[in-house]
Amino acid sequence: MSTDAFARSLNTAPSLRACAVRKRSRRAVFLTWLRKTHLYVGLWGAALGLMFGTTGIVMNHRAILKLPVAKVVQHTVHFPVPENAFASPEEMSEWLQAELGFAPVAPAILKTQAAATVSWADRELTQPERWTVMLNRPERGISAEYYVGNRFVKLDQSDATPIGTLTRLHMSVGVNAFWVVLMDTIAGSLILLSLTGLLLWTQLHTMRTAAVLSSVGALLAGMWFMWSI
Repeated sequence: MSTDAFARSLNTAPSLRACAVRKRSRRAVFLTWLRKTHLYVGLWGAALGLMFGTTGIVMNHRAILKLPVAKVVQHTVHFPVPENAFASPEEMSEWLQAELGFAPVAPAILKTQAAATVSWADRELTQPERWTVMLNRPERGISAEYYVGNRFVKLDQSDATPIGTLTRLHMSVGVNAFWVVLMDTIAGSLILLSLTGLLLWTQLHTMRTAAVLSSVGALLAGMWFMWSI
């Protein structure tokens, strides 16, 4: 090796070492940021995740556990309507809320079934238009059924137990838009938690990641080959 080449190699070695140090430094900063993101996202989802997990178990095994989700008593009454009939389901919903003193957290659910001719006991009968109004809060629900022209509205009221209230919250029944957005953040945090956990594992176990990807790739290629035969 000539004197000039040897000198150039001496000058190049520190620059290579500096590049390697900078690369390791960037990787260390990225891993630190990834760990912190994983930590705080997991902390945010822990409290409500516990509620979702508990209520999920209750819903999956409610028949076996025999836990009271709703109170035994369900009130059903026929409520008289005012003399001037309702012009629309919206008017009936507003009248019910004022008459019952029940302000739903979620918007009222309105359903309309048009008048139709039905067959019953070998007879053709005309069934009038039917309106259904559902008013919900997490701890209580009211369902109203009204046939246009009737003098009464059929009301069904069901009250939830504390476990039932949590279950209704789990399913976002009778909640407002804020609760729905809050639940979306929990779902998003679970997705982000999974992605950051996967990235952490791949960054800390590069050789194992390569082995797993190679095995999965070989398995998929084998399955594709067998399928194409």
